[in-house]
Amino acid sequence: MKIKNSTALVTGANRGLGLAYAKALLAAGARKVYAGARDPSTVPALEGLVPVKLDVNDAADIAAAAAACGDVDLVINNAGIIGGEPLLGSRGVDALREVLDTNLYGVLAVSRAFAPVLRTNGGGALVTMLSALSWASLPGTSAYSVSKAAAWALTNGLRNELRGQGTQVVGVHAGYIDTDMVKDVDSPKSRPEDIAQAVLAGVEAGDSEVLADDTARHVKAGFGAAPSLYLG
Repeated sequence: MKIKNSTALVTGANRGLGLAYAKALLAAGARKVYAGARDPSTVPALEGLVPVKLDVNDAADIAAAAAACGDVDLVINNAGIIGGEPLLGSRGVDALREVLDTNLYGVLAVSRAFAPVLRTNGGGALVTMLSALSWASLPGTSAYSVSKAAAWALTNGLRNELRGQGTQVVGVHAGYIDTDMVKDVDSPKSRPEDIAQAVLAGVEAGDSEVLADDTARHVKAGFGAAPSLYLG
């Protein structure tokens, strides 16, 4: 699909990568971008950017957003949390559930609510922000990796189910991105603006998967190594 003259919804769009997506969409000629945020007052005032109250863990918020944003033909599932509790830690089970609630079930809930909207508007595109950690786990990322691996499988399932209505489903993988989420991580990081540009280019090219940086490409290529990279 073409970004120019599209109407998009971005979850978690008040800062970081979500805001970079919103700005990139507007710069590429999107007619309107709905910026979903738990607190819409935190969304910057930009021409074409429409704040929307949207907590992806709140069913009422999601239903209200789908009803109010009936002109959307591009949805970007960006909102996510990282979590840091080890799987075998004292809060391992509860912490994993919390991460899954946002990174998996939140994505599913938004996708289910907006799938009929996309169908009505000609199919459009559904983008889910995944991670290179969908395919690998590092010390301290176990719960996050579980959630992103599950979200990867979810994205593949949604692609099958939405193909019939003409919706392009795009899974995005990237390494660390220079946002507040990983501000304490001492590793190379991509600029959120670069990730957003790569994703929009992939959407316009009709891609089903975007490997948005060198880290994602390296990890994906490592599937064929012996032993496979994801085995650590």
